[in-house]
Amino acid sequence: MKLTRLDYTETPLDEIHDPILEVAGIRLLVKREDMNHPSVSGNKWWKLKYNLEEAIRLGHTTLLTFGGAYSNHIYATAAAAQALGLKSIGIIRGEETLPRNPTLRFAGEMGMELKYVSREAYRHKEEREFMETLRKQFGSFYLLPEGGTNALAIKGCAEFINNCLSAISFDYVCVPIGTGGTLAGIVQGVEGKKKVIGFSALKGGGFLTEAVKSLLMPLLTHDNRWHIETAYHFGGYGKRTEVLEQFISSQWKNHALPLDPVYTSKMLFGIYDLIATRKIERSSTVLMIHTGGLQGGRLLLDRGD
Repeated sequence: MKLTRLDYTETPLDEIHDPILEVAGIRLLVKREDMNHPSVSGNKWWKLKYNLEEAIRLGHTTLLTFGGAYSNHIYATAAAAQALGLKSIGIIRGEETLPRNPTLRFAGEMGMELKYVSREAYRHKEEREFMETLRKQFGSFYLLPEGGTNALAIKGCAEFINNCLSAISFDYVCVPIGTGGTLAGIVQGVEGKKKVIGFSALKGGGFLTEAVKSLLMPLLTHDNRWHIETAYHFGGYGKRTEVLEQFISSQWKNHALPLDPVYTSKMLFGIYDLIATRKIERSSTVLMIHTGGLQGGRLLLDRGD
């Protein structure tokens, strides 16, 4: 596969029509950021935007980043690097397994060099000694943290939600969470004007509140109009249950809405539950950000079950 462009495609705003929502008096809007680019989709486009500009400005020709074997960030970074004529290196958590899964196979096709490290070694990825080892092995590179979360990623996500604020009327905005960078950008961008709910994809995700606060601290704009829901992880990161699979299939059949099993499906399931338990106020408009990552869920959609 050959990518030649990294242009942003304007995305539609869909409305979900469902008797459950009508009874609750809720409008549910879905900003389809999964459609903003074929391979650098969803929040990854916004998180990478200013990082890629900075890498090029500094004269770097290589991107290096981290992720698991099914990482949307690895997938997107490999595609973005290929599109811009940059080299890319992915430090992958865990042992190599052959044949490669679709995410890593795609990354390899995009020219990304994959280096596998043990889970124990991966825990030290932010330490100076680990980084020096990487620079000795690979030379100069522009570093992207795991998930792409840094100040430039937050800037991109804040810009995205600012664009939404100028074009869409809503009361709540909902976004799934992995590392917290996208949520931090959304909170920064709304500046307390809207309520923000993050949905953790991680089991034991309570630590993410402090993580997001630390990301926001230098920006001096965080307030108490945002929070993180931690009860909708379905067993943990990358885990799925029959209930979740059925929910994904029902959303596709009833609303032609594709969802991935790691992030967006768990968020939408949580949104419905918060509406049912009246934790989202009646007569509200909820804006759900579809953050892409659909390469991880196509099997369920193809099966149609």
